[in-house]
Amino acid sequence: MNKLLVSGLVVALLTPAAVLAQSAIDGTWKIDENKAQMPKKPDVYVLQNGMYQCKTCVPPFSVKADGEDHKVSGNPYFDTAAEKIVDDRTVEETLKKDGKVYETDKVTLAPDGKTGTVEFTSNTSGAPVTGQVTIMRVAKGPAGSHATSGSWRTASIQSVSDSGLSRTYKTERDSLSMTDPAGDSYTAKMDGSDAPYKGDPGITSVSVKKMGANTIQETEKRDGKVINVTETTVAPDGKTAKIVVHDKLHGTTISFVANKQ
Repeated sequence: MNKLLVSGLVVALLTPAAVLAQSAIDGTWKIDENKAQMPKKPDVYVLQNGMYQCKTCVPPFSVKADGEDHKVSGNPYFDTAAEKIVDDRTVEETLKKDGKVYETDKVTLAPDGKTGTVEFTSNTSGAPVTGQVTIMRVAKGPAGSHATSGSWRTASIQSVSDSGLSRTYKTERDSLSMTDPAGDSYTAKMDGSDAPYKGDPGITSVSVKKMGANTIQETEKRDGKVINVTETTVAPDGKTAKIVVHDKLHGTTISFVANKQ
């Protein structure tokens, strides 16, 4: 989930004259979490009979809900998952890669079971990304399952650390460079050709392409397969940018507004 909040948070715009020493995108941009429009498509989880299933994860996985680490295959971010039932409205999850904690999530439902809060911490190659989001129930889980089972949609972002909201860009001639506090970075020519993406184990390459005077498109790939396409349009005053992220793996779209710092 949080990966959807960390990866693709900010991409930028260049002025048409790439030879300028400084472009509109140069500098640091920060997402305004209060203006985020979250995906409409829900995530589906089932916790029942001592087993936890993430049905909409890519790829889906199922493990025992006994609080112990269990092997998971096919995901570039984690290879074990531990699911712990704290009480009838609370579940904790710990995801690890090569024995190192990649992400922790704590889901706590409201007494009526219709909404809940997810507290998360994601550890990448740089500063950890922490935050809280509010989730809303779309459908109930199977009869007799834990209250956290069912279909859930992220309704709003309560808070995210600056490490997950900020990115810094710099243009030089025909190239765009990006760095962020979470440890992600790339330098790519703005002609749509692939360039290495560093810091995120789920992204191996990126391409950047100008789509007009005010819009730039970033395409992220994993081993040659497109996983995210982000379109960013900078406002005429150069102070804000609208970012629309198309998550090709999950079939969802999320949009943000970023403010230039």
